[in-house]
Amino acid sequence: MHFISDQLENYIESHSENEPELLQQLSRETHQKILQPRMLSGHYQGRVLSMISKLMNPKKILEIGTYTGYSALCLAEGLQKNGELHTIDINEELVDFQRRYFDASNFGNQIHQHLGNALDIVPQLKTNFDIVFIDADKENYSNYFHLIIDKLNPGGIILSDNVLWSGKVLEPLKKDDISTEAIVAYNNLLKADDRVETLLLPIRDGLTISRKK
Repeated sequence: MHFISDQLENYIESHSENEPELLQQLSRETHQKILQPRMLSGHYQGRVLSMISKLMNPKKILEIGTYTGYSALCLAEGLQKNGELHTIDINEELVDFQRRYFDASNFGNQIHQHLGNALDIVPQLKTNFDIVFIDADKENYSNYFHLIIDKLNPGGIILSDNVLWSGKVLEPLKKDDISTEAIVAYNNLLKADDRVETLLLPIRDGLTISRKK
């Protein structure tokens, strides 16, 4: 679902911060070699993530769902000099691809990759976070929230991607559409949980910012 015209999207991108060259290369190679390149955050959303991170100036970031590493690199732009970004993905085939771009950036030694199921890995991370970006399997969004809310520092934020789910959140729920059902439940959870204040932004496929009180 396109919420605004292609012309307006192009205008928005052209009047926002330029996409760094390394990320342009990453985007090109992802589209050439990797399945489902639409999962990439892309220029505009990437600059949104970068700006939020720079405004937060976090010491610790957690990302659930690495894909090819684009969003991790955007979020890393705001890290403190001694900060760390932990990113989790279940796809073993993408680990070397991600690392190649991480090491080509200025943040290679600050980005820590974790391979496996986030539901198993997150409880093992003995630290708190200032930013959490959730962009993995939609069925577990609510589970991820419950896992990380106590690991989020007061004033920290949770960024949740794909929360409009191509507009399916407005449609009658189809039988066995587990992903849409999970996204709707997650959006309701964020709205109802009084530990966070939430703003849903119509950026790309929907991006929610939830701030811990």
